Amino acid sequence: MRDEQHEPSVDAAAAAPAVAAPAQAAPEPDGDPRGVWSTSVRRGPDGSLSVGGIDVRELAAEHGTPAYVLDEADLRARARGYADAFAAAFGPEAGMAGADVYYAGKAFLSVAVARWVHEEGLRVDTATGGELAVALRAGVPGEAIGLHGNNKSDAELATALEHGVGRIVVDSLPEIEKVAGAARRLGVRAPVLVRVTTGVHAGGHEFIATAHEDQKFGLSLASGAAAKALEEILARPELELLGLHSHIGSQILDLAGFEVAARAVLGLRADVARRSGHLMPEIDLGGGYGISYTGHDGVPPTPAEIAATLAGAVRRACADLGTPVPRISVEPGRSIVGPSALTLYTVGTVKEVALDDGGRRTYVSVDGGMSDNIRPALYQAEYTAALASRAPAAEVVRSRVVGKHCESGDIVVHNVALPADVADGDLLAVPATGAYGRSMASNYNMVPRPPVLAVRDGRARVLVRRETVEDLLALDEG
Repeated sequence: MRDEQHEPSVDAAAAAPAVAAPAQAAPEPDGDPRGVWSTSVRRGPDGSLSVGGIDVRELAAEHGTPAYVLDEADLRARARGYADAFAAAFGPEAGMAGADVYYAGKAFLSVAVARWVHEEGLRVDTATGGELAVALRAGVPGEAIGLHGNNKSDAELATALEHGVGRIVVDSLPEIEKVAGAARRLGVRAPVLVRVTTGVHAGGHEFIATAHEDQKFGLSLASGAAAKALEEILARPELELLGLHSHIGSQILDLAGFEVAARAVLGLRADVARRSGHLMPEIDLGGGYGISYTGHDGVPPTPAEIAATLAGAVRRACADLGTPVPRISVEPGRSIVGPSALTLYTVGTVKEVALDDGGRRTYVSVDGGMSDNIRPALYQAEYTAALASRAPAAEVVRSRVVGKHCESGDIVVHNVALPADVADGDLLAVPATGAYGRSMASNYNMVPRPPVLAVRDGRARVLVRRETVEDLLALDEG
């Protein structure tokens, strides 16, 4: 989960200095699963892009823009890749106790996506009652669902227990009694993990590093809060202590931090076993595995590399501690759905402005913006963009893609090389927007949120319909 307590303001993002690095064009689609595009994206002879076998011009004509375009086969392949990699690295043949992969629904969740990932062998991690409802509507069985959250409501806990969720991740000392009380009222035993902050933090941005101590998530290992929580849980017959949970950050490309965090939580597991005789059967090592957003931001690890790294870390730590290896679970979200989608925009106003360094920048305005992708404004997150509807007829120039909102920080792509002839009516594609684009979308300036279109084998269907102005007005009681 992201730690957003230190977000910069949108005004601060707008006031940030211009990117000093030269503008770079988006990499061409090549089917590489480590790239910025989903694996089915192709550029045709006339320069237009297609995804899932459908020309983006057809998608725009039928469904309008902006639109999130989700490559179903790509997403399914990524989900299956995680399931297979962790089954191999943590299976009995490898001398391990097995593994479960939970798709982190916060990245993007719809009924269809929850169904797809479950069909491909994954479980579903939810963080709110709404996400839980979507997973249940998709037919995901309760035992294959987890419930996170730092402030779970009584209603959320009751729903989770009524549907037999496989685990509830306890996030604070007061929550222990809250979960126990809900279990008592329903006459069930609640399976719980304890979220531990280990002091290890990693990731591509300060604002999304989530294992440091001064944050809202989890119980501190260093202060003893985690150990106290475990003692209290073991004393309550309504609670079944399954294990420990650790999450060290987001957009992680270097896996070294996971070994340090794994050793810390496995050490706590061993300490509890020595003191209480209870050896927790499961450890969750979180997620946060990174993806490529621009093609120039590092090579993301593959599921096989991640699984092998974690398996080695767990094996070594348990050998040193003299304890049996536990069952492992992980929670990838962004790395499954992020590269599987692009956002399709229509260009409107294009203008050139002079810069303080004596250069010039072309501002390319599109029909969406921070309401469909808030990450550039929140985190100064970097994306890229490409002309999607035709071949260029001019050299590339330093460009910035901006939205239509009444906000100076309404930036979609900070710095990208686009053809100088980009004009009103052209289509632009921004890749790697499957994670957190629709999930964090808003109605700022009363802009309806875009649809989510699934494409596969030359066909498109609507997963989440476009909002309308009528939808917005229907909520206004006047």
